[in-house]
Amino acid sequence: MKHTTIGTLDVSRLGLGTMGMSAYYTGAGKDEAESIRTIRRALELGVTFFDTAQAYGPFTNEELLGRAIGADRDQVVIASKFAIVNRESGAREQNGSPENLRASFDDSLRRLGTDHLDLYYEHRIDPKVPIEDTVGAFAELIQAGKLRGYGLSEASADTIRRAHAVHPVTAVQSEYSLWTRDPEAEVLPLLRELGIGFVPYSPLGRGFLTGAIRSQDALDASDFRRANPRFEGENLVENLKIVDAVAAVAEEVGATPAQVALAWILSHGEGIAPIPGTKRVSRLEENVAADALTLSAEQLAALSALPTPAGDRYADMAALNG
Repeated sequence: MKHTTIGTLDVSRLGLGTMGMSAYYTGAGKDEAESIRTIRRALELGVTFFDTAQAYGPFTNEELLGRAIGADRDQVVIASKFAIVNRESGAREQNGSPENLRASFDDSLRRLGTDHLDLYYEHRIDPKVPIEDTVGAFAELIQAGKLRGYGLSEASADTIRRAHAVHPVTAVQSEYSLWTRDPEAEVLPLLRELGIGFVPYSPLGRGFLTGAIRSQDALDASDFRRANPRFEGENLVENLKIVDAVAAVAEEVGATPAQVALAWILSHGEGIAPIPGTKRVSRLEENVAADALTLSAEQLAALSALPTPAGDRYADMAALNG
């Protein structure tokens, strides 16, 4: 597995997102043993970058990852997040205050079974709290030796600049894939300018780019994608054209659509480490193989020219207030 640098952190250029092991997706939380096997297999394959959050479960995903990593803690980079928790009742709590950051950080350490974290994000920017105040608390944890770097998730270019002026931002995490290109306009150029790492989440379009989802019948009733505009009705039908175009390139190179989608992101160069999520060993092995896939300039150009997907990427876009 090749490596890259995000901020000051050396990571495998493909990480593992663990959210779906505990929340939101079809089958989440139903096979903890397979999830642990997947994390352990990732270690064997050279993956050193693992992503979790207090919101996943909530809370149980950090515990799961901590148990699975175990004695290999010092061999990996663990990223977690604070500031939002989605309760089972459906209520969403958001708090980016320094006080909540400190308390959440200690709770994350306990759940993960570690004395430090490599990367801690503000999961969503709290509009009630100046970003300068939140970053000041991040800086305290870094100066105390408990945290190696901090990040922001779904942050605007303005927020990133303000945060970076207080203390250098290590990484920004945003949704980015062949069907979510939003960061290209302002965020990605700014990250290059400031030397900030970029961590694309949902690099497979929430599983859609794999080609495995052709209708909502493939999704459990509790799967949040059933209420995602891009998976609904005519939007889904229109978006399948993007999936089919990715599959056509995959057939040309003898790879899977997922591998092509990941190789397209990896072609962007240094400082980018996508975190495709899965709870299955077979899918993990498929994703990791994208590290060795090289696409031609013509294929990359064709993929980059794909149309914008139909539908918003969240049912409530107002929640993205970074």
